[in-house]
Amino acid sequence: MRVGLLGLGRIGAFHAATLAAHPLVDDLIVADPVRTSPHGRPGDPFEADAVVIATPTSTHAELLLEACRRGVPAFCEKPVAGDVKGTLEVLEAAGDNRVVIGFQRRFDAGYAAAAAALRRGNLGDLHRVHLITADPAPPPAGYIPLSGGIYRDCHIHDFDILRWVTGREVVSVYATGANRGAAFFAEAGDVDTSAALLTLDDGTLATVQGSRYNGAGYDVRMELAGTRGTRAVGLSPRAPLTSAEGLTPGGEPWPDFVARFADAYRAELDGFLRGADGLCTVEDALAALFVAEAAELSRRERRPVEVAEVRPSSPR
Repeated sequence: MRVGLLGLGRIGAFHAATLAAHPLVDDLIVADPVRTSPHGRPGDPFEADAVVIATPTSTHAELLLEACRRGVPAFCEKPVAGDVKGTLEVLEAAGDNRVVIGFQRRFDAGYAAAAAALRRGNLGDLHRVHLITADPAPPPAGYIPLSGGIYRDCHIHDFDILRWVTGREVVSVYATGANRGAAFFAEAGDVDTSAALLTLDDGTLATVQGSRYNGAGYDVRMELAGTRGTRAVGLSPRAPLTSAEGLTPGGEPWPDFVARFADAYRAELDGFLRGADGLCTVEDALAALFVAEAAELSRRERRPVEVAEVRPSSPR
């Protein structure tokens, strides 16, 4: 098939190599205003059988709407758009056109194994969940004002995987944050350290923690604890942890998200190209965005927020 790729930044370049090597792709059309790639050829990416969007967030909605207008199946890295309004516009425009949003943790072997164990009953009744997403170093200062904040930019992955693994919905959020590092986070109205308590629709409690300054390495983990057992995702030899009792993982810590989730990114694109089930839909992405919106509102107003409060149909 012919595949169009828009964007050749860090993840776009990774996708270009993945697509060029994929057995179903015999023609890769790439487009980026400033970068080139040894993979593929220049041209109009929408003149393809499918399109992959890996451009900056501010362009996602416009490019997805173009794909829908042309009737081209589209895969787009998260988020759908920079806000709820733009996400709803894409959802309405998509109709029967296939639109997949990139939440690659769904294709990570650890998260899949934890979800399977929970569904088999190995954990018993789930009582609590803990999630961590911590970057080893902050992104460039210019990125933060455009990111949407740590809950929309970073923890939205935690919110999606929490829904996917547990099969439950988040109904309320109590979030906070702190600034312990560079001034540009506070200047943009954001935080560099985050913590939130989520309540699921069956009463299960989930905690979320994050940091832009996890100097030991890239740390993404999930713990699920029930009445019969516990599962930990991400507790591999490359987890950036040192045990006070001397039980250290021993491997080279993950440097960033591309290295940590390389296999998951490849599997996700393979699923998109083959028309597999289980990928993140626009509806799924919107559900995770509502949780992120509630978390950001909670952080700013310093109060618990019901997720229903941030839905457009809810009175405010």
